[in-house]
Amino acid sequence: MNSALLIHRLHFAFTVTFHYLFPQLTMGLAPLIVILKTIGLKTGDDRYDKAARFWAKIFGINFVIGVVTGIPMEFQFGTNWSHFSRFAGGVIGQTLAMEGCFAFFLESTFLGLFLYGEKRLSKGLHWFSALMVFLGSWMSGYFIVATDAWMQHPVGYVHDATGSVQLSSFWQLVLNPWAWWQYAHNMSGALITGAFAMAAVGAFYLLSEKHTEQGKIFVRVGVIAALFVSVFQVVPTGDAQGRMIARNQPVTLAAMEALWETRPGAPLVILGQPNVDTKSIDNPIVVPKMLSFLTWRSWSAEVKGLDSVPKQDWPDTIPLLYYAYHIMVGLGTIFIAITAVAVFLLWRGQLYQARWMLWILLLSFPFPYIANTAGWMTAELGRQPWLVYGLLRTVDGYSKMVSAANGWFSFLGFAGMYTVLGILFLFLVRREIEHGPEPTLTPHLRQRMEEAFLVAEVR
Repeated sequence: MNSALLIHRLHFAFTVTFHYLFPQLTMGLAPLIVILKTIGLKTGDDRYDKAARFWAKIFGINFVIGVVTGIPMEFQFGTNWSHFSRFAGGVIGQTLAMEGCFAFFLESTFLGLFLYGEKRLSKGLHWFSALMVFLGSWMSGYFIVATDAWMQHPVGYVHDATGSVQLSSFWQLVLNPWAWWQYAHNMSGALITGAFAMAAVGAFYLLSEKHTEQGKIFVRVGVIAALFVSVFQVVPTGDAQGRMIARNQPVTLAAMEALWETRPGAPLVILGQPNVDTKSIDNPIVVPKMLSFLTWRSWSAEVKGLDSVPKQDWPDTIPLLYYAYHIMVGLGTIFIAITAVAVFLLWRGQLYQARWMLWILLLSFPFPYIANTAGWMTAELGRQPWLVYGLLRTVDGYSKMVSAANGWFSFLGFAGMYTVLGILFLFLVRREIEHGPEPTLTPHLRQRMEEAFLVAEVR
């Protein structure tokens, strides 16, 4: 691979992967905050308002870091991928502009009201501001996913005299059938991250025996939400997305499953190592005919293999694509198992005392991030060697005037800055978690309060 092309791909992969660590948590927490505010509004229980207030702070920290790390990607379209921008800007500029002008402004405006207006707004209006933050963050996610969906499945475009593409149908762009299922799958993944984060913090509080009432709320809301969306992530969203790939990008599905030859009754690979040189899978564990059934609902259906297209049209990193896909699927299955056991213990009234389960919830916190990252790697690596599927190859989309040395220089600079931002983020979140949803009484403060109560009783 051309060295300049490689560094441009690595550069963008690094910035977008680091950036998405933050939006996935904000998009995942937004509906959970609305749930907490709704319960607090209906029951009048102040504990839920405190819980929402605590998670709003975490949301705010994520939001700020997400904005800072997201801005450079807009510039990279011009600096590192200028040929792609010239080719596709007439289409994707629509959704990217709508994300910034509509969804981002909606989210940021009402986030300010939610964070700083609680004492000035009525309870109903404060709840409404939380709802608008949720809608803004999820609208933002849709416009970004619709942009990527067009690159996966181009619709609503025409070629102009220069060879570039221009938008011919706005509604085909925003209602792209690929976008609907990709969006549902992506947002349920983000919600899994938010739910596991909430459950992990609650488990931490219960294990450390502080903020226990809030910890119980966090664990209860987190595991119930996580179970629901973990199942939803598999069926229907994951299933529908997989079938759409089989219909529109059969070579991608073949690479994801390391299916080298077209065959009826194709097996589903559970474990194994793809061997590109021998076009086989080492140490395979397979379920016979299952891939045919999952993709075409027939045990004997033919599934196209990598041999169905010329080798130059194969994804260029088949082993990485294969492992990313199987990591995503494997972790998704584990999420269902963990949350099912946790909800069962909750139903039995044993979850808050089951320290082994609380430790599992606490230590599971990083894995939704890994699963979401692996999912996006599957989508983007699977589209290769195309930037816009069937229209523009990746090798034709990067900025030819930007050398590999210049790419390395900016790559290392971004890596250094993002390291500092990552440390700052961890410090701020750690401080909020240690402070907790409500002040913790130190021994000195508790003694002073007891003395005050005694004085009051004597008087």
